[in-house]
Amino acid sequence: MAIGPKEGGRAPNFSMDSTQGPIKLGDYKDQLLVLYFYPKDDTPGCTTEAKDFTDLADAFEKAGAKIVGVSRDTLAKHEKFAAKHDLGVTLASDEDGKVCEAYGVWVEKKNYGRTYMGIERSTFLIGPDKKVMRIWKKVRVKGHAEDVLNVIKSDA
Repeated sequence: MAIGPKEGGRAPNFSMDSTQGPIKLGDYKDQLLVLYFYPKDDTPGCTTEAKDFTDLADAFEKAGAKIVGVSRDTLAKHEKFAAKHDLGVTLASDEDGKVCEAYGVWVEKKNYGRTYMGIERSTFLIGPDKKVMRIWKKVRVKGHAEDVLNVIKSDA
């Protein structure tokens, strides 16, 4: 099980297919990147989180930040999810789980007495220098997008 990056450390490189075409870490030069990992498309918490980031997308843009949501769902599922909920954020597909592993969000989870591997809802704020500025682990969806935006605004 991967440990993932630390605040102040270098963000792991990535390359994924997304709803905006192929993306990689190097595409986000001279801007902040909000890379948020979520368990599954079209589930209640994940839908709320994606809608919250969409609602604040303009404010993030003004603050110099791009938003990318990552799950292990297929690109086709991401496209359906984005269309169904009119999402304004880029959704990236990490089908093989390599990016989840690199960021340390692929973890053992327990639910109703069942143990399984899954994505721990987490957000990484990555600076223009590709260093991790801030990490939110075990994210609670309510108010999270606002928290991330407030951190960006206070650091700007």
